[in-house]
Amino acid sequence: MPLDPFFEERLRVHRKYMFDQAMSTVRTRITALWPFARGSVVPAAAPVEANTDASAKPANRTKPALGPHARARARHRRAALAWDRTELSTVGTPGPEVRITEHQVPVSGYPTVRVRIYHPSVVGDAPVPAVLAFFGGAFRIGGIDYPTTDAAYRRRCVDAHVAIAAVDYALAPEHRYPAQVEQGYAALDWLFASAAEVGVDAGRIGVLGISAGACLAAAVTLVNKDRAGHRLGVQVLEVPVVDLTGAHMDLGAMRALHIPRFLTTRELRSVARTYLARPSDAREAYASPLRAASHEGLPPAVILTAEYDPLRGDGDAYGAALRRAGVDASVVRYQGVTHDTAIFTGALPAARRWHDDVVTALRRLHA
Repeated sequence: MPLDPFFEERLRVHRKYMFDQAMSTVRTRITALWPFARGSVVPAAAPVEANTDASAKPANRTKPALGPHARARARHRRAALAWDRTELSTVGTPGPEVRITEHQVPVSGYPTVRVRIYHPSVVGDAPVPAVLAFFGGAFRIGGIDYPTTDAAYRRRCVDAHVAIAAVDYALAPEHRYPAQVEQGYAALDWLFASAAEVGVDAGRIGVLGISAGACLAAAVTLVNKDRAGHRLGVQVLEVPVVDLTGAHMDLGAMRALHIPRFLTTRELRSVARTYLARPSDAREAYASPLRAASHEGLPPAVILTAEYDPLRGDGDAYGAALRRAGVDASVVRYQGVTHDTAIFTGALPAARRWHDDVVTALRRLHA
């Protein structure tokens, strides 16, 4: 199916962004190799004498200056947040008011993780189903405070009448795999242990994730199977990446958009390099859930993919792997749309249908 006209201008901007990023990398590498580049010689730091006077006041300490890569990441994240805010106001749908509670969950060996619960309205003290939710953003941007993410959780909470426990996992490269997976599993374990306290039915809990968040959601189901074995009612995976080796990336989707192969593969490699400490980590099951030795006993799955998304192959392959293992799994591909379709509920009919299908999947927790 042809690309929906809604995406035409966005595609032009995205192509330009990908080319600009590639050219920026080339310029940086050339500058690093060029022996006469300005600033190529770094003067040695002056020696610092130790202060041996115990009575002396401690020197004023300031936060260390960010390096160039950290500054670039900070700029990129600010730009992403501004873009997200604009998207919600122009082509998104604001979320309704719901009751929210915030929780800090300790994670052994890793940073404490914040979990925000969006509570649907209830009569009395009856517990409600819940879903542990993971946002997208290539493991390096995004968060539960992003406007479109917050709005989507609010709408899904109300329309599906389930509590959304949103995991604000740490971003890469400041924190690399498996920190995010461990945070996600700790949040799941905490949700089961604290279910009565937060008004959730421990017998009706699922997981939900989009893009990189879908990778984490799928990984958490594997960790749960290997460790606690909590009963999960459903896993809803939207445009998931489940194999960071790139073996199932479908380049045909990008060829149809006239985006060169090298730009697409460069983007996935960049994501993997940012998230993983070593390239070999991509072959581990918790990093690439598709590569798990067994998918038996995993929760029923609803997988949503997009026609013009190189990750559509990941979704297809994961659905097939689950089915081979005897898991109730379905894969639905939305025609004529791209990876970030779910955001555009204010302007795109397919996005509104996407929302309805996710809500229907979450309602399975009421059974």
